[in-house]
Amino acid sequence: MEKTWRWFGKKDIITLDMLRQIGVEGIVTALHEVPNGEIWSLEAISDLKHFIEAAGLRWSVVESLPVSESIKYGGKDREQLIENYRISLANLGKAGVKTVCYNFMPVIDWVRTDLYRKNPDGTSSLYFDRIRFAYFDCLILKREGADNDYSAEEMRQVYELDKTITESEKNDLIESIIVKTQGFVNGNIKEGDANPIAIFKRLLALYDGIDKNQLRENMKYFLEQVIPTAEEYGVNMCVHPDDPPFAVLGLPRIVTSGEDIEWFLNTVDCPSNGLTFCAGSLSAGLHNDVPALARRFAKRTHFVHLRSTDVGENGNFIEASHLAGRGHLVELIRIFEKENPDLPMRVDHGRLMLDDVNKAFNPGYSFIGRMFALGQVEGIMAAVKEFEN
Repeated sequence: MEKTWRWFGKKDIITLDMLRQIGVEGIVTALHEVPNGEIWSLEAISDLKHFIEAAGLRWSVVESLPVSESIKYGGKDREQLIENYRISLANLGKAGVKTVCYNFMPVIDWVRTDLYRKNPDGTSSLYFDRIRFAYFDCLILKREGADNDYSAEEMRQVYELDKTITESEKNDLIESIIVKTQGFVNGNIKEGDANPIAIFKRLLALYDGIDKNQLRENMKYFLEQVIPTAEEYGVNMCVHPDDPPFAVLGLPRIVTSGEDIEWFLNTVDCPSNGLTFCAGSLSAGLHNDVPALARRFAKRTHFVHLRSTDVGENGNFIEASHLAGRGHLVELIRIFEKENPDLPMRVDHGRLMLDDVNKAFNPGYSFIGRMFALGQVEGIMAAVKEFEN
């Protein structure tokens, strides 16, 4: 597999020269400066592509070309937004950028409650605490009917937490759940926005009456419109699984399991309609057998995210070492190297460690932690090639 790295553009403090030195071959990036829904011009795409190539690398994957909320919930401007998406896809194809990762998660992208959970060795990892998430949902967001989504025991723990939680901890939950994990990836809320809770509630309201079946229909309509353009220009579209792979905040999630993946692949059954196989997202659901899913969908996978999680019976999960956890990365690499060896792969997230602690990296995207993970994964890849052939 091709060793790629998520890079946040020319303003990223991690430079392309640094990435060349650690063995990165391809770049995963986007036109982050372009607002959601607007057209990516051929000129802007070509400029960034040439900048990457001048550093001796290639632009391997777009992550991501965002799908606007109005497309997801079926708003009045959906047709124009889909047309803009088609034009952007065509321009990417013309420029020779052939893989596009996207997601169809309503309102909120990946969800964590703690961005700096300490590990015994002094590093820190991204963490999801179900009770603290329920606290945010029920007592900070105060979503109508939220308590119905949690068990009586979970709600008892929520009210126990309410007796001791500090205002600082409440603010940290807001920052972690709806601000810091969202804003740097073309999110709906950005750092510095006034009253993010009010903004978030307005976004949630857009999905009133949208259940799983309706969201599926909206995704089907989107794919039917854009996949022919992707096919015409030789572009592979690959949807990212929901993270975590279960419903949150009353919102439907439709890429959570083998059944969901089978559905969207069959609804527009075309090679250009494929999967981003994110081992971390899928492994956060106890219902998912990650290696089995890899074997099942390897041929329809266009991009691989390699990370892993440890999951508790209570639903809490932490991002694990790339050599451990439910992701079973050794087995995944064995599967993909055999079934689809030309795939671009990136190590997804990394521990915060050493000199990176006080640097302004996006959550999960520190330099040393990801470099360490890349070394682990590159070692696995070398061992698989040596002993499997």
